[in-house]
Amino acid sequence: MTDDVLVVHGGTPLQGQIRVRGAKNLVSKAMVAALLGDSPSRLYDVPRIRDVEVVRGLLELHGVRVTDGDEDGELVFDPANVESASTDEINVHAGSSRIPILFCGPLLHRLGHAFIPDLGGCHIGPRPIDFHMQALREFGAVVEKRPEGLHLTAPNGLHGTKFSLPYPSVGATEQVLLTAVMADGVTELRNAAVEPEIIDLICVLQKMGAIIKVHTDRVIEIQGVPKLGGYRHRPIPDRIEAASWAAAALATRGGVEVLGAQQADMMTFLNVFRSVGGAYEVTDARPPRLGSAGQEGGIRFWHPGGELKSVALETDVHPGFMTDWQQPLVVALTQAQGLSIVHETVYEQRLGYTEALNSMGANIQVYRDCLGGTPCRFGRRNFKHSAVIAGPSKLHAADLVIPDLRAGFSHLIAALAAEGTSRVYGVDLINRGYEDFEAKLASLGAHVERP
Repeated sequence: MTDDVLVVHGGTPLQGQIRVRGAKNLVSKAMVAALLGDSPSRLYDVPRIRDVEVVRGLLELHGVRVTDGDEDGELVFDPANVESASTDEINVHAGSSRIPILFCGPLLHRLGHAFIPDLGGCHIGPRPIDFHMQALREFGAVVEKRPEGLHLTAPNGLHGTKFSLPYPSVGATEQVLLTAVMADGVTELRNAAVEPEIIDLICVLQKMGAIIKVHTDRVIEIQGVPKLGGYRHRPIPDRIEAASWAAAALATRGGVEVLGAQQADMMTFLNVFRSVGGAYEVTDARPPRLGSAGQEGGIRFWHPGGELKSVALETDVHPGFMTDWQQPLVVALTQAQGLSIVHETVYEQRLGYTEALNSMGANIQVYRDCLGGTPCRFGRRNFKHSAVIAGPSKLHAADLVIPDLRAGFSHLIAALAAEGTSRVYGVDLINRGYEDFEAKLASLGAHVERP
């Protein structure tokens, strides 16, 4: 634990420019999609994060040759020799990521069987795989639960189906897409997730030869094809990381330009950011001209001075306010005048991180009631999933232990905004989703160090 700590000297506004690469929530899924091709795929702008390492390891265990391309951040996947991996080898990755569940469909298509170990990921509330297993059974998979994990076979092949999700789950939607593209017949998925990362995954699969129609009212229709090729794809930028740096700029009364951030995918966040009192400017990309280099576009976020304003917000599936945006922004809301209300409707245990903020001087009360009108899956199930933040609060340094990825970055923002020196433990967890975050902090003028 002593090696996994960051010492943060707070009180300095972040100032400067950083760049975000491909979205964590797309890149890992596109890597899995490469399993379906009968020729190599190339993925660009891949961030150097832990989740990418995990998926790369799982692909290599199954015979996919993964190499670095010529361009920085480029990965090349050659699936010519896909093979079974031993249970023991796969279990090395058990608990380190939730991505293995998405290997089911591609492995059933390529090998006729699949093994999925115990799933990991962040502890922000139970994320059952019932939707995944139910969908796979609809396609014709046979699922056998064993002590070491799940064994799946498809004795009669995989066939198109009509399936409606009880909730527009991102992971279950990805599962259906990755399975349906080569299933025999047509699949109709209702109440599907339509996040930008889902649409980008559909773009990847379409490049490979898939036939996918996105209809209105969350309906996706997939016509199965007998084979798929490789792809070349540059993913959408990571809108979660972009918003995290925006919140850090606001909480520390600084200014951060996030190169690569795209307005279209962040419109809901930008509306709330402006409502709180933050300022931003969208900078368009400039192509290179004779004698001068081009410039990548992005969004510059800054605290314009004066008081921040309290807001009421509710998380929701896209196009609502993203649950992963909530935690970093709440740190900034501790500095807003008045009472802010946050109703978390996506993950029932996502407000646990507020205890650490209170230990630093914040005034946050959490409630079991639904403090908002957005339909909520667990309002009557006794979970504390609404928060009232009274501000502004003067934050002071503390020793913090990171519980999960997004809460971890929020704790880091709080330590940067607080007066004094904090020690943030478990900080390596942030590497799961934030590339080179320590180097980026240093470039923004933050005073952080490993002890």
